Amino acid sequence: STCACVEYYGKALESLIKQVKIMSIHGKMKHKRNKIFTEFRKLPGGILVCTDVMARGIDIPEVHWVLQYDPPSSASAFVHRCGRTARIGNVGSALVFLLPMEESYVNFLSINQKCPMQEMKPQTNVLDLLPKLKSMALADRAVFEKGMKAFVSYIQAYAKHECNLIFRIKDLDFASLARGFALLKMPKMPELRGKCFPDFTPVSVNTDSISFKDKNREKQRQKKLEE
Repeated sequence: STCACVEYYGKALESLIKQVKIMSIHGKMKHKRNKIFTEFRKLPGGILVCTDVMARGIDIPEVHWVLQYDPPSSASAFVHRCGRTARIGNVGSALVFLLPMEESYVNFLSINQKCPMQEMKPQTNVLDLLPKLKSMALADRAVFEKGMKAFVSYIQAYAKHECNLIFRIKDLDFASLARGFALLKMPKMPELRGKCFPDFTPVSVNTDSISFKDKNREKQRQKKLEE
């Protein structure tokens, strides 16, 4: 749903999935966008993490899976996204992730687009990669900051979802969401003000002590801290 989420999860997937080319693309990459897209089209296989910048007017051959982590508010956009796969007689699959409280989105799509959907049972043999993502954030301030920005932008985008009768921010489990983003602590933001999160345990590390792996960025940060 946001550029910050693409940045964070794109970097996370690069580190977590080996021997697969991972590329990221979003609306703020004005000059690099076409180059990344052209490179991705030439790949024999890979994963493209993207925002709605890839929604229309772009053709990628032989897409096997379209995963919609954040459901779009427009029913037609949903179907159009699914249509990225199974082009020109090919077979493909599309999956959307929904929380139990969001299941009426399925009815919304069937009424709006006559789009039948089947429930896919959760996978049982799933690896828990969140500890690794947390370790990455502890080892590099860039990852820590990307995670915090992604979390904040996700909540802000959720609050502005056009289907706000289905996607209600007051029903969001912020603690579970923070754990899913592998956050080291809760950020300060208006939506969380005055709330307690007993189900979320922040790390016992002073996050101000986490440094950038990039020595130049760390040098600039230390200079600012001194000032």
